[in-house]
Amino acid sequence: MSQRTRVAALLSAAVLAMSGISAITAMSAQAAAGCKVDYQITNQWNPGFGANVTVTNLGDPVSSWTVGWTFPSGQKVTQAWNADVTQSGSAVTARNVAWNGAVRTGGTASFGFNGTWSGANAVPTQFTLNGVACTGSTTGTPTPTTSPTPSPTPTQTTTPPPPTGSTPVAINGQLRVCGVNLCNQYGKPIQLRGVSTHGLQWFAKCYNTASLDTLANDWKADVLRIAMYVNEDGYVTDPAGFTSRVNGLVDQAEQRGMYAIVDFHTLTPGDPNVNLENAKTFFRNVATRNAAKTNVIYEIANEPNGVSWEQIRTYANQVIPIIRAADPDAVILVGTRGWSSLGVSNGSTSAEIVANPLSFSNIMYTFHFYAASHLDNYRNEVRSAATRLPLFVSEWGTTSATGGGTVDIQSSTAWLDLLDSLKISHVNWTYSDANESSAAFRSGTCSGSSYGTSQLSQSGQFVRSRIVTADSFPTR
Repeated sequence: MSQRTRVAALLSAAVLAMSGISAITAMSAQAAAGCKVDYQITNQWNPGFGANVTVTNLGDPVSSWTVGWTFPSGQKVTQAWNADVTQSGSAVTARNVAWNGAVRTGGTASFGFNGTWSGANAVPTQFTLNGVACTGSTTGTPTPTTSPTPSPTPTQTTTPPPPTGSTPVAINGQLRVCGVNLCNQYGKPIQLRGVSTHGLQWFAKCYNTASLDTLANDWKADVLRIAMYVNEDGYVTDPAGFTSRVNGLVDQAEQRGMYAIVDFHTLTPGDPNVNLENAKTFFRNVATRNAAKTNVIYEIANEPNGVSWEQIRTYANQVIPIIRAADPDAVILVGTRGWSSLGVSNGSTSAEIVANPLSFSNIMYTFHFYAASHLDNYRNEVRSAATRLPLFVSEWGTTSATGGGTVDIQSSTAWLDLLDSLKISHVNWTYSDANESSAAFRSGTCSGSSYGTSQLSQSGQFVRSRIVTADSFPTR
């Protein structure tokens, strides 16, 4: 992915009143010391906010860093990524994690966090880098300025030019996570809607020029999930061959202006750590090869099962830095326990993730559902989790969890209405002619050359009807 646009020297803070967000104040720092800070509010909701901090080192190179600042009373960090953040009273300390401690002269270190407000005029005060006051240069004094009142959505200080095309990728460009939302290059929350392949080892013939043209032009899908099974006669049988197939489909999606989710489809065994070295090799190769693209999203573990959230975190903390080293701006999807049910299928909840999140930026947590099996208790958990975690439904079906049985239109509609209301992206299982009722096409379709509506199953007709409706991709 292209490098994220660096914001100018800016300190932003928000004022949260009981009735909502009322103002943001910005302060540019210009006085003496060898570092400067760009502090940007990226998202706001009641009663919280998200922020990114970028520190530029104007002094000698450092091998590790500690950034400090002071919050007025009532402001509290609740979650952080790319730094270990602690708070004592109003004093906040952010220390580098293992992979981002070295910062050259003129280099930057970035991290983000979510927090809560209580009270008004909550403006962070002086920042320090390794004990040195960050005033922006070697002379001068800080000059406060005031910015206009924003809308309660993520903002950017540098706005990309208007889109030059009408495809999802042309409009939205490089995606990022802001607060609990997936946002486009303009910092606006968006929802992607699309489909997943079935296993490439079984249904490769379903993903040809005609079927992908149908998906992009007739279905008007935003995203194609590329389900590369790891076991089950998948990647482990031919690593180079399956890597090449995935890269080819990434290119096919890019040519049609669709996003591509590279899905490391772990299912059996359910512990992703079993395939840790395979994951490192695969994602190192794929991320290096596709780093310049703006349409790639990485899904590092499809459906962890039989493992704890801590075991999933252990795996993610080793795989994510591999991707980040090659592709620092990519959005990464992380599976949750209980077959990516936020733990619900194991009798748990998303609270375990909220209490112990991953410390990286641009991370989303996956949720999977099958409409006939996962009903109101699962919907209630998603409704609750979506206020605290960035969620992406990277797999859902209209049927039971087996992929077969009756197509449950009523529950499917309830699910998609909920996801639409929360702006949660979703990908349907499955764009194939598998002999199961969750498949989009009638059995045998992929042996022919027509992928029109007459070839759709009941599930395919419903899913297409929900994807083909107009997208809402705001640019300002």
